[in-house]
Amino acid sequence: MTVALKAVLARAGLRIDAADFLALVEDAARRLDAPKPEPSRFFTPAQGKALAEAGLDLSPYHEDEPDPRARAVAAHAVLAESALTVPAAADRLGVDASRVRHRLAERRLTGWKDQGGWRLPAWQFTDDGVLPGLDTVLAAVPADQPALVVAAFMTHPQDDLVIAGEPVSPRQWLLAGGDPRPVAALAATLGTAF
Repeated sequence: MTVALKAVLARAGLRIDAADFLALVEDAARRLDAPKPEPSRFFTPAQGKALAEAGLDLSPYHEDEPDPRARAVAAHAVLAESALTVPAAADRLGVDASRVRHRLAERRLTGWKDQGGWRLPAWQFTDDGVLPGLDTVLAAVPADQPALVVAAFMTHPQDDLVIAGEPVSPRQWLLAGGDPRPVAALAATLGTAF
């Protein structure tokens, strides 16, 4: 298994030891809710009835079904592995580590704290700075949105952001010199029901 995992990590461009990556996966999985939650418990009886009438299956998971949380655990492990520490971000930006912490406090950079201190997702950085328009976008992101949600939004194509006839991710849009305001408008809706 370790040989196969090393090959997968190499193909994905992740420079991490297989055992260290598995430790990240284990840590992310440990933070999850109950292993096999019953989906209906998250809703009132009236909400559950409405969702069932709309065709959603809220029955408990069966033991032979894959755990639906596995994709989120893997995504979180990749996000954590690729994140920068405050000193690494400071080196990238050519500033003192205290400036990075100030930017985090001002929401001009985003990250999360773990046992080792602040971790800053790599998607917000370029080779020599921060993503153009990042201040505008982060100001619009609701404060309660987890780093994984923001990372998924910033790195996946959005139908409203089109370059050469193709939807692009907010990161690609901003790197191409796109106006940050449409990205900010989309980011402001994170966590809202449609």
